[in-house]
Amino acid sequence: MQPATAKVPDSAALERLGGATLEIVHDLKNQLNGLKLYATFLRKRLEREDQPEDERETLAKLIAGLDRGAKDLTALVRLARPLDLHKKSGVNLQRIISNVITEAALRETGGLPKITIAITFEDEALIGEFDPAAVTEAIKSITDDVRAAVSARHAAPPSIVAKHDHETRAAIIEWQHVQLPTRSGAVSHGCGTIHTEVAKKIIEAHGGNLTCEQSSIRVSLPLSN
Repeated sequence: MQPATAKVPDSAALERLGGATLEIVHDLKNQLNGLKLYATFLRKRLEREDQPEDERETLAKLIAGLDRGAKDLTALVRLARPLDLHKKSGVNLQRIISNVITEAALRETGGLPKITIAITFEDEALIGEFDPAAVTEAIKSITDDVRAAVSARHAAPPSIVAKHDHETRAAIIEWQHVQLPTRSGAVSHGCGTIHTEVAKKIIEAHGGNLTCEQSSIRVSLPLSN
């Protein structure tokens, strides 16, 4: 008996499949956002009519779940599509980090809880040539993963240390005391979630890198100063 010949996937077919998948993902994201609007309308109506607290809490959990689902689908599309960066000179990384962390402390976003993360800047300025919107997205994606993993039982709250590595002329940003997702007792592939993988793609497109340890996420980005 002759052994069966392994079929090599047709690249054109895979490309078509990938394009169709992205379209489906995009449509699903829009549907989830539409459901979120209806659920939000119902929540406001329940609040006006003074409905039982458990009903309002159930609806709030539903909205949070829809938020997370839409966010995951958005990240999947971002990971699959090429980046279109618009770099600017003189971008201050400290300002971007501070804004993201302030937002996390003030608001529940994407179904994630508010969280206070201490920031330590070891240098006065971290200036480089970056796409401000893309770098903000990357910092926020990592921070949101940290927010999602925080447990009340965790001994030390997460923190960020940012400094200028003068030897490599790079900014080093490290999220410390984080709880990375694990699989069979070990850190899972990459940093565990699609959101940090999107952040990694953005950071590498800026000439930097992202690495994960058991309890930390470390980003390096080239500076101009």
